[in-house]
Amino acid sequence: MKPGIHPAYGPVVFRDKAAGHAFLTRSTLRGERTVEWEDGHTYPVVDVETSSASHPFYTGTARVLDTAGRVERFERRYGRREER
Repeated sequence: MKPGIHPAYGPVVFRDKAAGHAFLTRSTLRGERTVEWEDGHTYPVVDVETSSASHPFYTGTARVLDTAGRVERFERRYGRREER
């Protein structure tokens, strides 16, 4: 790799404001603020809106769409397509 052209890659804490969940990982992002982590070290923190702790897909609260009902409603409204 060429020196001096890549962003710094280091430990960062991502904090999910919706779920109150935080995790330490490595990233090129740098937060404006810092936080003291469980290991006693201070890391930059990045606040995120959604993470796996609050996203409906990962938490199991996602709604399943009634696709069969939507297809039937479409066919009632616009008619069934004729087969060739």
